[in-house]
Amino acid sequence: MRKVIETLKNIWKIEDLRKRILITTLFVAVYRFGSYIVLPGINAGMLTKLHEQTSQGLLALLNMFSGGAFSHASIFALGIMPYISASIVIQLLAIAVPYFQKLQREGESGTRKINQYTRYLTIFILVFQAPSYLINLKMQAGPSFNSSLNWTLFMVTSTIILAAGSMFVLWLGERITDKGVGNGISFIILVGIIARLPVALGQELVSRMSDKAGGLIMFLVEMIFLLFVIAAAILLVQGTRKVPVQYAKQIVGNKQYGGARQYIPLKVNAANVMPIIFAQALMFIPLAIVGYSHVQDATGIARALTDHTGLWYNVIFAILIILFTYFYTAITINPNQMSEDLKRNNGFIPGIKPGKPTAEYIDDIMSKITLPGSLFLAVVAVMPAFAGVFGVKSEFAQFFGGTSLLIIVGVVLDTLQQVESYLLMRHYDGLLKSGRIKGRTSGVTA
Repeated sequence: MRKVIETLKNIWKIEDLRKRILITTLFVAVYRFGSYIVLPGINAGMLTKLHEQTSQGLLALLNMFSGGAFSHASIFALGIMPYISASIVIQLLAIAVPYFQKLQREGESGTRKINQYTRYLTIFILVFQAPSYLINLKMQAGPSFNSSLNWTLFMVTSTIILAAGSMFVLWLGERITDKGVGNGISFIILVGIIARLPVALGQELVSRMSDKAGGLIMFLVEMIFLLFVIAAAILLVQGTRKVPVQYAKQIVGNKQYGGARQYIPLKVNAANVMPIIFAQALMFIPLAIVGYSHVQDATGIARALTDHTGLWYNVIFAILIILFTYFYTAITINPNQMSEDLKRNNGFIPGIKPGKPTAEYIDDIMSKITLPGSLFLAVVAVMPAFAGVFGVKSEFAQFFGGTSLLIIVGVVLDTLQQVESYLLMRHYDGLLKSGRIKGRTSGVTA
């Protein structure tokens, strides 16, 4: 406890870090406040049916990602997911379309253009997604509408408000990245998920306590299993494979440089939590196509793709995660660049020739460690479906692995790593006595 208090004091002493934490807290408070601002013309006290609709199924998951804003008919109801969907499309285009490939190679100017196209596509998605949400709102919460409300005018104005709300959430995320702590977009999603945790935990406890036949014991078993899954998720985020690197000796004047053996820490899950976020965003697309108000009436393929506890949903979800893991790893890790960096610094992997053979060797290792990493990621992602089979309430089951847990673990470790970097840079002790925190953004360098 004394160590924790001392660390908090050290954090507060660093002016830049203190400002960043306060700015992050302010932006998060603005986001949470906005998630309770109801669309104009809606009576918040009459949204009972909407709350019931979003209490289970895929809509409950979507509501959790928006921090409850979806069920509150808030101006932030659509959250950050449209932007993530747009990012997926643009990154896929960067593989298939030469123009976007060229933009990627143009450095900072190309990145700015890609970000601009992503925003345009986000607005395009919102223009279609917002009316779908409003139609569902009318069907589920008809009595909440003002009797003198003009529906056509409401549709137009509310679509603009919902689109502006999502873009404002995106702006908040970018400001957190620039002026706060951690990755802003991921942090926005994290806040939305954590906001639902106390309610889900309370509901599960009440449900188990009402069961007189060993309900409390089952709740304790659930918590122990949850801790086990959290530990597994941390191992997945932090796991590395070390590749030995030998540096050639150089004598400059009277001093000798190099000659020491170091390691390249290749991450087992180099793509981190992004594959599961992208896969989840794609799994929300059938929900938008079917329409939020017609989810219960869906049949056939549509039903299978909107039932997050069903076999086919989880099989497709797992396959998408595996594919996105390889895709993101290919973007994140560049074996050719790593090989060139080693050669430039007079380094080499023992037994491997510099240049192309080194790049092929690193690529081969990445392929071998990415497969078990992606499979493990997929297993953790579909864990909530298995938790539901054992009687865990759907709200709490989302934290037994899945998108929720991996985002929490990944973003928290990433944020703690950034805080620790500030502490070590100012010659303070880190957050842990032994070793350093390995976040999602830990570099892969020689």
